[in-house]
Amino acid sequence: MKIPRRYLFTAAAVIALAGGLFLLLDRFAWNRGLPEGLIQANGRIEGDHVTVSSKFPGRIQELLVREGAMVAARQVVIRLDDRQTSARADQARHAAEAREAQVEGAHLSLAILNLDVPLAIERAEAQVAKAKDTVDKALSVEREARSDAQRFRDLAAKDEASIQQRDQAVMRWEVARKDIASARSALTQATKELAQAELGWKRIQAKESEVTALERQRDQAYAVLDEAESTLKDLTITAPTAGTVTTRMVDVGEVVAAGTPLLELVDLDHLYLKVYVPEVQIGKLRLGLPARIHTDAFPHQPFEATLRYIASKAEFTPKEVQTPDERVKLIYAVKLYVTENPDHRLTPGLPADAMIRWKEDVAWTNPKF
Repeated sequence: MKIPRRYLFTAAAVIALAGGLFLLLDRFAWNRGLPEGLIQANGRIEGDHVTVSSKFPGRIQELLVREGAMVAARQVVIRLDDRQTSARADQARHAAEAREAQVEGAHLSLAILNLDVPLAIERAEAQVAKAKDTVDKALSVEREARSDAQRFRDLAAKDEASIQQRDQAVMRWEVARKDIASARSALTQATKELAQAELGWKRIQAKESEVTALERQRDQAYAVLDEAESTLKDLTITAPTAGTVTTRMVDVGEVVAAGTPLLELVDLDHLYLKVYVPEVQIGKLRLGLPARIHTDAFPHQPFEATLRYIASKAEFTPKEVQTPDERVKLIYAVKLYVTENPDHRLTPGLPADAMIRWKEDVAWTNPKF
């Protein structure tokens, strides 16, 4: 019976696919020809990429690095136009300095009040005491003058004293009474002055409140200054970490929005090789296992590495397979972090082969192809 050509093509495709899967598993999964205790896998060198962006919008004024440039942490890479922000910072600085001068003046006035008020109260209290003494003396003189006036009246009535003596005594009594009124008036004035002096404590409290308000205004002015200077500082963009510039997204003169990616860095001192290991071998691996990375660029120089990541889920298609025959095709991502990258010989994107040792007593060997 003649078989239709389309069936022959289908059978050939199935055979080819099965052969390809067999070769893949033969090299990638089973690592034939390797001693027990080593697993071979391959992949590409990768690194953790860091995107450099600006917190604020602006125009690119200076672009200090290009692709391939190596930068250190906190190295200046881009400067945005800062003329307007610098002017605002200067304005905020002058305002803060003016507030500071007001606060210093208020503190000086408060210090003078704290010295002057007690002295004024002390002087006023002395005047009150003196006025009281004057009143007491005037009262004493008035009592004596009143007694003399009454005595001379009686004597004059008996012709034992002259009319002139009587009139002089009465006049002295009138003067004494006027002196009492004058002394009492002076005491009243001194008391008022003491009360006025004691109001100095209220003035001190008011000045203290004024100083507090001025200090808050000064602090607010300095906060505005700090914000302006921080914005000004952020317009000078620095590298967040050491690394190599892999991508440049902008050029001088461009206006960028806040958060726009400007550069992309990769840290060449923290590279890793991402490989895939079949499910049938993944159980042999554990975190912390040693590995060696081999590259075509440096065939005689393997690079030491450590297994630090094993994926929790398979990444092979189909993702969910139930039958035992199909589960052997599942593969898991594994990351091997390079211990040291001398002279930054390894770079992202470089293809490489890895030997992972899961038994300590097994000798290292080169990859088998």
